[in-house]
Amino acid sequence: MNGLISTYSWEAYLFGHGYEAVAGVDEVGRGALAGPLMAGAVILPPVEDIWADVSFWSSVKDSKTISSKRRSVLAEGILARARSWAIGSVSADELDAIGVAAANRTAMERAVCGLDVEADYLLIDAATIDTGLPQQGIIDGDALSLSIAAASIIAKVARDTIMIEMDRIWPVYGFARHKGYAAQSHRDAISLHGPCPAHRFCYAPIRTAVAARSEANDA
Repeated sequence: MNGLISTYSWEAYLFGHGYEAVAGVDEVGRGALAGPLMAGAVILPPVEDIWADVSFWSSVKDSKTISSKRRSVLAEGILARARSWAIGSVSADELDAIGVAAANRTAMERAVCGLDVEADYLLIDAATIDTGLPQQGIIDGDALSLSIAAASIIAKVARDTIMIEMDRIWPVYGFARHKGYAAQSHRDAISLHGPCPAHRFCYAPIRTAVAARSEANDA
């Protein structure tokens, strides 16, 4: 129970100061070379429901510390229990057009706007966004805030699902294995086959691969 208390302290403090719909927000996929950048937003259930189901909520941690199989199980539980949740997404094409920093903010803003319960305070992993809502950016927030951890899990599972689907469309890149990140096998596939429409052409490794193939064709 101590683990849950330590990750619930931000939410408990805000509830004690009159906020009733605190949303945790986190993004995933910022460092990937392909696929969408996505964000999750989660408003936790009432405090009495948290304590009544402490065995579940105490297992909700930073998504990076949980196995893929466990994340999927937890994501289902979060979606079933949360007072409200939403996913925001920015495609690779849109990210190329607006840049990664703007895409990061946009995905989080879309997640918050997608909530069917209006948030009155935001807890955000290492960032703030332009919504007009009171908010707090928390460094390592997915490890320190229960609602941010929940948001990180649902966003990670949603993005991984999309990357597995993309693997069926473009199997040569191995998206199902590395989820679009810069694994050596992914870089090798880009060098061999060139990038596909799912890649982020504003990222340096993709620009380099495009330039190299253009030089080879011109030789």
